[in-house]
Amino acid sequence: MSSKIVTEKNISEVLNQYEIVILDFWASWCEPCKIFGPIFDTVAKKHPDIFFGKVNTETEHLLASDFNIRSIPTLVILKQKTIILEQSGSIPEYLLNKIVGEARNIDVDSLDKEND
Repeated sequence: MSSKIVTEKNISEVLNQYEIVILDFWASWCEPCKIFGPIFDTVAKKHPDIFFGKVNTETEHLLASDFNIRSIPTLVILKQKTIILEQSGSIPEYLLNKIVGEARNIDVDSLDKEND
């Protein structure tokens, strides 16, 4: 699956439909975003069972605010609607693939117990 556009209007549907959601918060004027965008799309195609979404922070101010985005690009990974990673900056393809693999293995229930 290639990456999809995520907006305030469809974020709830996306989070309800997919176990793992990976979001790229970006803007058209951001040079690091231009570098990371194709990497994100390439990795998305390698993992068709995971939802990869792009959030344009220029048009989705509320959504960026809801996720407390302070710099871009920012990668946010959610599993079972729980944020398991937030990483700012461009990430190389090999590392993003590794992060996706780790996300598959995380047990969200055990994370909740650790935070209690």
